[in-house]
Amino acid sequence: MVNWNKTSFLLDLENPTDRQQLYDIIETADIVISNYRLQVAQKLGVDYATLSALNSSLIFAQLNAFDSESERPAFDVVLQAEAGFMYMNGEADGPPIKMPVALIDVLAAHQLKEGILLALLRRTQTGKGAFVQTSLFEAAVASLVNQATNWLMGGYIPQRMGTQHPNIAPYGDLYTCSDGQQIVLAVGTEKQFAHLCYQLKLEALLEDLRFDTNAARVKNRAVVLNALLSEKISVQESSILLQNLEKQGVPSASIRNMQQVFTLPAAQSMILEETWPDGTLSQRVKTVAFEIQA
Repeated sequence: MVNWNKTSFLLDLENPTDRQQLYDIIETADIVISNYRLQVAQKLGVDYATLSALNSSLIFAQLNAFDSESERPAFDVVLQAEAGFMYMNGEADGPPIKMPVALIDVLAAHQLKEGILLALLRRTQTGKGAFVQTSLFEAAVASLVNQATNWLMGGYIPQRMGTQHPNIAPYGDLYTCSDGQQIVLAVGTEKQFAHLCYQLKLEALLEDLRFDTNAARVKNRAVVLNALLSEKISVQESSILLQNLEKQGVPSASIRNMQQVFTLPAAQSMILEETWPDGTLSQRVKTVAFEIQA
């Protein structure tokens, strides 16, 4: 998944010959990315001070678990726990749940990438290399966005509430259609809520004080609003309802499994294929999702 079109070197950095081979590469390298803990990097001779002495224009990008001084090891799930993601994730009456992908790793990679790009830009102006670093923990905290604000500004500790949004309703709420397909709504504006009500023939809700503002809908979501919406949605075929909601500009979607995701043309265009020497077809998903046009 992560080694597409990369050249690999299997080097024992405790072996002087292998280490010298690495140093030869470093002398002409643009960027080094490292997730060694500092003491390990120094022991192996691949820390920033050592490598930058070989190449003054080198950009050294360091990814830590917690901070540059911590020797505490960590994997993604540890950071999901430490940064509050697991506490918030799951159903209201269930235990904390980790996300099913290593999202903190991905978020930290993007933070590190941004630092590298800025260092490269600066190098075109100054010719100098740079030391860039971030941590899994800092990247996770930086990605708490509105949930962090709910605490910092409102003193509210975000609780587990499944897929629901703590500040918007109906947003993230799940409903089952007549064909058994689950759908999710993401109604973020008053206009979208009005169009949803018209589509479901629930115009009366627009005159009901319990639902006339987003704040009121959040307050009355669990007991009343979702029951009314579920009743109407349960008799609709999912594909037809979703098409009609799309025409009305109401954000909504099917809950897709992985097989269903890759039936979509946009997902199929993200598949990379190569044939291995033994004739095996290998498929993986692109990790670059942007295009640059002149």
